[in-house]
Amino acid sequence: MQKYLIPAAALIALTGGTVLIAQAPAAPGSKDAAKATGGSYTVDPGHTQVVFAWDHMGFTSNMGTIAEPTGTLTLDKANPAASKVSVEFKIANLRTGVPKLDEHLMKADFFDAAKFPTATFVSTSVKPDGATGADITGNLTIKGVTKPVTLDAELYGAGKAPAMAGGKENVGFVATGAIKRSDFGMSYGVPMVGDTIELKIVAAFQK
Repeated sequence: MQKYLIPAAALIALTGGTVLIAQAPAAPGSKDAAKATGGSYTVDPGHTQVVFAWDHMGFTSNMGTIAEPTGTLTLDKANPAASKVSVEFKIANLRTGVPKLDEHLMKADFFDAAKFPTATFVSTSVKPDGATGADITGNLTIKGVTKPVTLDAELYGAGKAPAMAGGKENVGFVATGAIKRSDFGMSYGVPMVGDTIELKIVAAFQK
């Protein structure tokens, strides 16, 4: 420890007693809709995921994620209601943190991933709510069943990434909603295990 303290003390002395601390740059993104230029964006798969939660026998609320989707966003700044989003998730990317449960969720009782390897959401309408929010209604397809779902979306941040992070324009949203898994052919365990699945979607797009 002493061998580090002596050079540090010498450095402080040379700077007149001022401790120099390198300042990291401020985050390039902010909740400012003006920073999004609009147009066509693609999903940033490394920063987009669905977090889902369900009731387990009235004892706990358990959670899992599905990550690394593909998709597009068309952001119409002149007419936000004309904006569109389409996203596809691979069911194989689902994780709960419990390997045996993940294996069961891949089987016919639940997602039947061998037969239905993807889930998709395609918007059908966008209703702006204030400067940074929107109700997004679309068709959610899981296990070959398509149902309408409305998500409450809010802008999280927009801006241009620094060169070291690719330099692309980024825009991110957080959306929440709920579905009934029985609507999509997954009634296993209902009602002992909850039918309602709460959704939180963290969505990032780039261009």
